[in-house]
Amino acid sequence: MKIKCLVIDDEPLATKIIEKHLEKFENYELTQICTNPIDAFDILERKSIDLIFLDINMPKLNGIEFMKNLSKPPLIIITTAHPEYAVECFELNVMVIDYLVKPIYLQRFMKALDRVSKSFHLRDTIKTTTKLNSRLSTKNYFFVKVNKKMVKIYFKDILYIESLKDYVSIKTLHTNYVTHINLLAISKLIPRHDFMRIHRSYTISLHKVEAIDGNCVQIENKMIPIGRNYVKEVKAKILNGFVH
Repeated sequence: MKIKCLVIDDEPLATKIIEKHLEKFENYELTQICTNPIDAFDILERKSIDLIFLDINMPKLNGIEFMKNLSKPPLIIITTAHPEYAVECFELNVMVIDYLVKPIYLQRFMKALDRVSKSFHLRDTIKTTTKLNSRLSTKNYFFVKVNKKMVKIYFKDILYIESLKDYVSIKTLHTNYVTHINLLAISKLIPRHDFMRIHRSYTISLHKVEAIDGNCVQIENKMIPIGRNYVKEVKAKILNGFVH
């Protein structure tokens, strides 16, 4: 599958550099270049775009305002001579995958594309896993991809799940599985009445909790922190006998 790209930039030299860099990667296809965001809205309506290279300072509408007005944004790589906009861009409710400061050198460009490839791989993994497990909604197990194999994991065997950025580690009674999926996605595969997210990095099996010590829960010999925003709800649910 080729990743279809749109470049939005009013600087001819900048667009030429991006075009030259993209030519070196056969999985990427430059669909179109436009010099202002207004024209880009029409392109996004008519064509399927996977990735946008977006400048910030442009006539008519700047890049930040453009992103705010996207209804279904694709992945976005910011390309600008102004690094001070980075925080504002990453805080928007769009998938800004990277922030490249001009002039854009090939080595740094390659790192940005590597992030894009990993993001698409993660999406494909989530789709495959969700599709498979949607057929198993009444079962007491689910499947995840581990080292190119689809592995069955029983809910009753899970102790806790730990986030490792784009991966999760699923700790069970017997072993530990690492799979390329995030914590939010895997939460859709496990029963809510048996599991609970207690921290931005941890989801636990409520039935495996052996003790609560301050703002931590103990599962086997592991002390797992309870996030500040989760403390009240977690303690209420565990101490009330898992009532839900």
